[in-house]
Formats: sequence, structure tokens, C-alpha cells
Amino acid sequence: VQLQASGGGLVQAGGSLRLSCAASENIGSSNDMGWYRQAPGKQRELVAGITPGGLKNYADSVKGRFTISRDNAKNTVYLQMDSLKPEDTAVYYCVAAKGFLSVVRGKVDSWGQGTLVTVSS
Repeated sequence: VQLQASGGGLVQAGGSLRLSCAASENIGSSNDMGWYRQAPGKQRELVAGITPGGLKNYADSVKGRFTISRDNAKNTVYLQMDSLKPEDTAVYYCVAAKGFLSVVRGKVDSWGQGTLVTVSS
């Protein structure tokens, strides 16, 4: 599946952004979806994952601030990011995977091109 992420940009600390990810095919029945990020000089890390049934998982660093959701009818996944911090600055990648909880287990099948989020202090 091909993934197209959008919605990144520059925001001040404490602000919000909403990322979107459009998939090229039906994601509703079999695809875990999620978001990873990579900050400058750091390894890529999981941000959040969501199963076809809507089970959500988050990295500890974003719990209570970020919300992942999906619209299977539109083949789209979202990441609502609130209370942003400078340490959230990274390139955010939309991902898809077959299999239950595959995204959170790091078994990703498809990567989007990434969208840059910059949070200024």
C-alpha cells in the first residue's frame, strides 16, 4: 500500500497540529496503521498505532497529548498532536502493516514519505 502523509509544519510550543495519511487502497479490514518519527541524530521510534478494530497504542512520551484515529471509509489515518514540545520535532512517517499489533511490534510493511514537524520554543 502507498501512503501519503501531510499536515506537518512549524508550530510554537504548546500548539497543535493534525497529520493525515491517505492510503492508496482499502485499509479497513486487515491493516494496522500508525506513525513513527525520527528526530535529528536519533533513531526512528514508534509514536502511535491503531488496529483495524480501533485498539490504540502510544509511546509513553506522547500519551495524553497525541491522539491517533482512522477513517476506514476514507482510507485515512490521523494523528492529532496537542501540547507540542520542542522535543516532538521530527520527521513523522505514516506506516501500515499486516497483522495484529504489527505496527507497535516494528513489523512495518509500508512507509510513507514523511512529513516534517518543527516545534519552536
